[in-house]
Amino acid sequence: MPTAVLAWYFVVVWGAGFIATKTAIQYAGPFTILCLRFAIGAALLVPVILWSRPRWPNSPREWFHVAISGILMHAINLGGSHSAQYYGLSAGITALILSLQPLLTAMLSSTFLRERLRPIQVLGIALGLGGVLLVVWHKIDIRAMSAASLIAILVSLVAITVGTLYQRNYMPHVDLRSASLVQLLASLVVVAPLGYYVEGWQVEWSWELIYALTFLTLLATLLAFNALNELMRRGQATRVTSLMYLTPIIAVVLELVFFGVVPTAFSMVGVALTCAGVALVLWRR
Repeated sequence: MPTAVLAWYFVVVWGAGFIATKTAIQYAGPFTILCLRFAIGAALLVPVILWSRPRWPNSPREWFHVAISGILMHAINLGGSHSAQYYGLSAGITALILSLQPLLTAMLSSTFLRERLRPIQVLGIALGLGGVLLVVWHKIDIRAMSAASLIAILVSLVAITVGTLYQRNYMPHVDLRSASLVQLLASLVVVAPLGYYVEGWQVEWSWELIYALTFLTLLATLLAFNALNELMRRGQATRVTSLMYLTPIIAVVLELVFFGVVPTAFSMVGVALTCAGVALVLWRR
């Protein structure tokens, strides 16, 4: 599949995922939602794997790396972001903090992966972060920033950043189909006890929850995460994660379409700056 198609699919689904998650956590706790998400995702993968017969990890070390990367990217990352929203963190602060990932990725990749950034890419990272701040500025509510929600979103930020770099470094040739099943099962083992002992696996079933779970499981867990992993294999880590800057823009567009929320002038300027920043990061001489 063309890289551009994968990139835009990832951006759109990742941005829409904030709204789907906000809907889902109204009917169940964050870890219960993740239990359902991982269990359903793993069940859907089984017939695909039986039919396609992908290559499995061929050593204990490879199995270990697959499981650890899955726990980082699924259990810890999503557990943190879902919990932050569940504890009331505003959409603005959530988007702003998670948009630090390209900056954090640039720092880690330059240190550990020896990926050198050109000055124009550094400028792009700064522009993108500034643009995101303008896009979400009107949604930032400091009063909603509890200690629990702030810790949760910071854990999510670190987990998704380290997880993507870990997977790229230690799993460059693993088949993503078999790896996805292993990662979902490993993540389910981590979140299931939390869902049971903390939340009692209580679910208030509704069509809204079913729609949100369908979106989060099929389009996000099974497809968007693999799109991100494939993009990481194809390109520089900082270039790929700079796409995260575009997800708040998707959220603004969806709010306009579905809820009639008209973006402010600051938001429109922020959209322009964010797009310019991402273009600079992605630009190749």
